[in-house]
Amino acid sequence: MIDTNSSLAAATATSAKSPTLTSSKPEGLASDFETFLKMLTAQARYQDPLEPIDSTEYAAQLAQFSMVEQQVQTNDTLTALFSQMGISNMASLAGWVGMEVRADTPVYFDGAPITITPNPDAAAEQAYLVVTDASGQEVQRKAIPVSSDRIQWAGVDSTGAPFEKGVYTFTVESMVGDDIIASGPTEVYGRITEAQIKDGSVVLVLAGGQTLPATSVSALRQPE
Repeated sequence: MIDTNSSLAAATATSAKSPTLTSSKPEGLASDFETFLKMLTAQARYQDPLEPIDSTEYAAQLAQFSMVEQQVQTNDTLTALFSQMGISNMASLAGWVGMEVRADTPVYFDGAPITITPNPDAAAEQAYLVVTDASGQEVQRKAIPVSSDRIQWAGVDSTGAPFEKGVYTFTVESMVGDDIIASGPTEVYGRITEAQIKDGSVVLVLAGGQTLPATSVSALRQPE
């Protein structure tokens, strides 16, 4: 019977001398598969005619060859599926762009009214909407109903003059008498200009450059 180690050594030497075999450089499992095929072919070619390869051993090697081939094909299929999934994810992101989302976030004022969903404390006697600009300076404080119903912020001061375009933050102060019993952010609607995938999660970019994870969105609507 032929010495398997000697056959494999001869196959390896033959592969090293052949410029055709070394011209391509597959990687990973595909490389192992091609190397196995070359070695198996060389083993059959250089076997001793007086002591041919045992049929049982040869059948086992062919079975191993088939398993490796199937694994290579499976990997190629998975790669194609992952590629299609990536395209599908990007297509779904396009549906976010242009929509308006409601979230606890600063929002860009472009001259159009901003829809706000306040959430004053249930025990409050009075509630105030506090507006600050991008630098954190308070620019307006106005009384609002003690209710979670939506309100519109027109973006004008007490004289009716419009505020400058820019990013503004909104908070609600809940009061009993002269005491503030609660103060917290309120949700506003902002327009999405871009949607991204970062570390497997969807990140939304709003007009004005603010970013927020899609998981922080509590509502989605068509632009009004």
